[in-house]
This record gives sequence, structure tokens and C-alpha cells, in this order.
Amino acid sequence: MAIKQYKPTTPGRRGMTSQDFDGITTKKPLKSLTVIKRRGNGRNNQGRITTRHKGGGTKKFYRIMNFKLAEGVTATIEHIEYDPNRSARIARIKEKDGTYHYILAAKGMAVGQTISSGEEATIETGNRLPLKKIPIGSLIHGIEMKVGGGAQMVRSAGNSAQLMGRDNGYAQVRLPSGEVRLIEENCSASMGVIGNEQHQNVKIGKAGRNRHKGKRPGVRGVVMNAADHPHGGGDGGRHGIGSAPKTPWGQKTLGFKTRRRKNTSQFIVRSRHSSKRK
Repeated sequence: MAIKQYKPTTPGRRGMTSQDFDGITTKKPLKSLTVIKRRGNGRNNQGRITTRHKGGGTKKFYRIMNFKLAEGVTATIEHIEYDPNRSARIARIKEKDGTYHYILAAKGMAVGQTISSGEEATIETGNRLPLKKIPIGSLIHGIEMKVGGGAQMVRSAGNSAQLMGRDNGYAQVRLPSGEVRLIEENCSASMGVIGNEQHQNVKIGKAGRNRHKGKRPGVRGVVMNAADHPHGGGDGGRHGIGSAPKTPWGQKTLGFKTRRRKNTSQFIVRSRHSSKRK
């Protein structure tokens, strides 16, 4: 995917970029694999806002993804499609019995390519195998955390993890964050790097484009009233915050640890923060 640039015909166009979508082979999704996506706009079941800065945006249909292909599935890629619900592209695959699935499209996937899953699958881009059958050093994506749980990690555009080694029934996997983690070697993963790696280089260009995505503006605390934010009150934002940065509810936001210890920490061989501490 290449980055498309525009002539500066308006202030909004100046500096704006987008993708050229040259790898997309069809504009219409498969109707049987789409459902209406309900938008909560950041509200819970009581109607209260639990996530700020969400609302509006273009209507979307959700594409039903298959993150855990069954053992022994062999299918052919029919189309590479755009998915408004994720940064990666998706591939529409068709089994011999006519069953369709949507999977994440890896870099290098092409229409007509055969995809297979299971221990007998070959080491090729897009195929899904248990970690114990994947060569050490391979780049992988769509990794399971529990056997049969389906792909949970490394699912966004341009991302990949690397299989570092195997020991005592566990595989050591280096994630995009730099964390090295132990995962059961019977868990499955897909071969290759997820496509659409230029996604991160797109420049929004204007505020209205974020509104189309359903992102509402974020207001600084220093320009609010004192009743609305710990940073608020005074001269309309021309002053400092006068104390440690806080959330609107008074929680400190710099250096204050809020994460609780989890049992999963025993599977972390190397923290993602290790390189930052040097």
C-alpha cells in the first residue's frame, strides 16, 4: 500500500495523506459475514459516558472474523478487502465445500493463494500452525494465548512477533512491544507479517476527518472551570497546572502505578520496559 498525497487546494488538504487502496480487489463485503455494528459512543448500559471523546462517525458494518481456523482447513483466497473496523486488511477465503471465512491479510497474500491450518500445514505466509511446528526465528502474527482461544495478540497493521525459542512445553515469543513472553507451544499462530504497513504513516490533515472516524475533540483541563477539572480555573489556560498532573477525577497520571499484579507476570521473560530503563 502506497501513501497518496494531495495538492494543497485548501488548508485541510495541505499535508493530508491517505492510502491508495491498490491492493483491494473488491469494494463489497460478503453479506453473510457482516452484521450491523451497534455504536455505544462510549456509554455503558446505563447511558453514562465511560470513555470520553467518542461519538458520531460514519456507519459501519462489522465483518465477522475467524480468528481460530479449524484443524485441517484448506481454503483459497478470493478477495483482499478493506475493513473499517481495524487497521489491517482482511482476506476472504473459501473452503472446498463453499464455506467462507474472513481472516487477517498478511503481507504478500494474493488472490488465488491456498491457505491451510493445522500441524501438517506448510511453512508459508498466511498458513496457521501450532508454535511447536514453526521454525525458530520466524515472523508470526495472530497468536493464541490459550489453546483453542483464537488469535488474541499481534493483529494490527504492519505488526509481527518473532519466535525466539522453545523450552519445557513453552515457546518464547518476542512481541512488537519488545516484551518476551512464554506461550504454550500447542497454541497456534499465523505465518508472516500483517499487511498494510503504511497505515501508521497516514496524516489526518483536518479535524473533520477524525469526526468521520467517531473521534470527538479532547479539551485540556487547564481551560476548564475549577469545578470540572483539577487543572481548571483562573486565567483561561494561560497558567500551569500548579501540581502533579491528574485525571478529571483526581487520579495522578505521571509515575503513579495503577496496574495490579497479575498471575500472568510469571510468563513474562523480559519486560517491555527493559530497554527504556537503560
